Amino acid sequence: MWSNMTAAPFLLCGFPGLEEAHRWISIPFFAIYVCILLGNGTLLYLIKDDHSLHEPMYYFLAMLAGTDVMVTLTTMPTVMGILWVNQREISHTGCFLQAYFIHSLSVVESGSLLAMAYDRFIAIRNPLRYTSILTNAKVVKLGVVTFLRGFVIILPVILRLFSFCYCKSHVIIRAFCLHQEVMKLACADITFNRIYPVIMIFLTIFLDSLIILFSYILIFKTVMSIASGKERAKALNTCISHVSCVLIFYVTVLGLTFIYRFGKHESEVVHITMSYIYFLFPPLMNPLIYSIKTKQIQHGIVQLFFKHRFDC
Repeated sequence: MWSNMTAAPFLLCGFPGLEEAHRWISIPFFAIYVCILLGNGTLLYLIKDDHSLHEPMYYFLAMLAGTDVMVTLTTMPTVMGILWVNQREISHTGCFLQAYFIHSLSVVESGSLLAMAYDRFIAIRNPLRYTSILTNAKVVKLGVVTFLRGFVIILPVILRLFSFCYCKSHVIIRAFCLHQEVMKLACADITFNRIYPVIMIFLTIFLDSLIILFSYILIFKTVMSIASGKERAKALNTCISHVSCVLIFYVTVLGLTFIYRFGKHESEVVHITMSYIYFLFPPLMNPLIYSIKTKQIQHGIVQLFFKHRFDC
């Protein structure tokens, strides 16, 4: 019996009770996905193409944009599959791999924001040594470590999912697979899968946020010691974009975590809505924030627009 149940695919719901409105719901979702891909894709193209953006700050921004693109491409197929053609079935392997990439990329995004905080810390605390400290080799090492940490630390709990039998309901309430939801469907001892993610979140996302907070306390102390008010404003202005992205990411992380841990009596709609906000809002806002607040990015977008206009 277990082997038959284990072989059965999982069923994604996504929008329980709103099946009749799927086509209408698909319009804003598809528009958001397109905006995310266009916004982050434009940032990646500009940073690659514009030599004035070949600096550590923009390399880390490219890492953040690339992560947002990958998160979007990971969740988009199943979300739009449900909304467009009611494709609800997903194989166990496909589900586990989707959960692996979703959770890994969340850790990578946190690490990218930490690397960007380190960049701002060096730029303001040690401006004369900025280029000697953040060399291209150092930036590459930080990028590799950030990606490796994200993709390695998630492996243990995802590999455990492959060894479980699934004899309970195969229904997943969201339009994509998350580890915390899949593990509840297992007919096995999931103690490790309950405890390990808590430790992992503490050692990655929570610790990253504390380091970022501490770095900005030091940055603020340095800025306040600058005599010129104009120079203080200029220094703080270089941090506004990053601080905005940090707040958006960690507030949505905290919201999703609290809803999952302490909102067990909340309706499914609250849980589902919060998960969509978490996966869509930061990737949508990050390129918009940097486009508005960073003059070099603005200049690059204008040049790109006129270049294609004249080519046409």
